[in-house]
Amino acid sequence: MTSRVTKALIPAAGLGTRFLPATKAIPKEMLPVVDKPAIQYVVEEAVQAHLTDLLMVTGRNKTPLENHFDRVPALEDALEARGKESLLDAVRRTSELADVHYLRQGDPLGLGHAVLRAKQHVGEESFAVLLGDDIIQSGGELLREMIALHVRTGASVIAVQEVPMEQVSSYGVVAPHIVDGSAEAVVGDDIPWPSVWVDGLVEKPAAGEAPSNLAIIGRYVLRPEVFEVLERTSPGRGGEIQLTDALQELAARRDELGGVVAVVYPGRRYDTGNKLDYLKANIEFAVAHPEIGGAVREWLGEYAGALAAEGGARG
Repeated sequence: MTSRVTKALIPAAGLGTRFLPATKAIPKEMLPVVDKPAIQYVVEEAVQAHLTDLLMVTGRNKTPLENHFDRVPALEDALEARGKESLLDAVRRTSELADVHYLRQGDPLGLGHAVLRAKQHVGEESFAVLLGDDIIQSGGELLREMIALHVRTGASVIAVQEVPMEQVSSYGVVAPHIVDGSAEAVVGDDIPWPSVWVDGLVEKPAAGEAPSNLAIIGRYVLRPEVFEVLERTSPGRGGEIQLTDALQELAARRDELGGVVAVVYPGRRYDTGNKLDYLKANIEFAVAHPEIGGAVREWLGEYAGALAAEGGARG
């Protein structure tokens, strides 16, 4: 195994049923967050972490993803002729971000199956996985730290966040390794966020059965041995091959396969497959946008004031 990480897998085969009818003809990953499709933020995050060899595992009706990251000479020529240099730069940049490859998942057999489809492309190297639904604030920094932690420990590394216990049934949840009554931490002056060794993982547990409130978010750095484990992992919940089941075995075989470490990320994460989170992402990114941020902030203040006045009048 080599500790150098240069490749990333982006699973993007989901149907996007939570956004129907908008996703009837448009992949959910292409829904815009302000002026870029959600998937572009994920690709840019990978590039910020120096991952430039990207494999997207897609499904039917995902051709717009390939088109978005490809050249469009006619459009570029038209923008250049009209002197729209900033738009031309933005269009060209999408096709120059990274070396992007595409592979069909075929049967929709879960995240573990999508990861397994990357085996031939990845080979015997460690690699990152970025779920296409999740936009991570400062995501490049998070991935860089996860890769550094992987190189330092030899472990597979996953990102987690603390969530209310009533929400754990929507996530994979980790069970930290407990030593003397506390989670065993990965220590070091160069580790910016709490990082703990993992004993096990549970997929979407009931609140009363969850081993913690540390929920897995869509970022992983995995050793290539995960492929061998996935090849013999039986389908679990929903008839799907669960990546958490494979991670469970990696965690249990710490001496042999390096174990699993969870990085507790304190920053913002947007699940763009969730309607409310998708709207929050649009609003927050619009506020930070260099062209429209000031106007959006002003409008938000006016709108919030109008809502407050309306609520007061009803009261």
